[in-house]
Amino acid sequence: METKKITRILFVCLGNICRSPAAEAMLRMVVEREGLADRVVIDSAGTYGGHAGERSDVRMRRAAAARGIEMPHLARQVRETDFDKFDMLIAMDDNNYEALFRLAPDRAAQQKIYRFREFLRHNPDWSYIPDPYYEGHEGFELVLDLLEDGCATIVEQLR
Repeated sequence: METKKITRILFVCLGNICRSPAAEAMLRMVVEREGLADRVVIDSAGTYGGHAGERSDVRMRRAAAARGIEMPHLARQVRETDFDKFDMLIAMDDNNYEALFRLAPDRAAQQKIYRFREFLRHNPDWSYIPDPYYEGHEGFELVLDLLEDGCATIVEQLR
């Protein structure tokens, strides 16, 4: 009997209330739709722990809900043990990438860190996923568009 490889993915942004929980929810929706839910474990966290235990930003939850995406995640901070639990830690921008790199316990853990931009196919001009926290509705929509693009690429790689 063939065993399926399970890939464990952790999305990381600053506060874990906008971008990374949206990426988590987006990827979860896509893998469920594609019948790959048994092949992937998905979570998200922030490099800053000030929002730990809070729900995602209401503006992001509204924008995601309009696309049929539920965001039940509660914010948490990245822990060193996440490098053992996850195969891929995907940072939304360079600041969070660098924070993860500093937190990584060793070189093998550093090799698990990716930038979300590496998965963008239809939006190659974006070098990061912008933080919509101080933006209007358009900022949240842009983030969801970028996440949709990158999550499609991740799903292709999971196949």
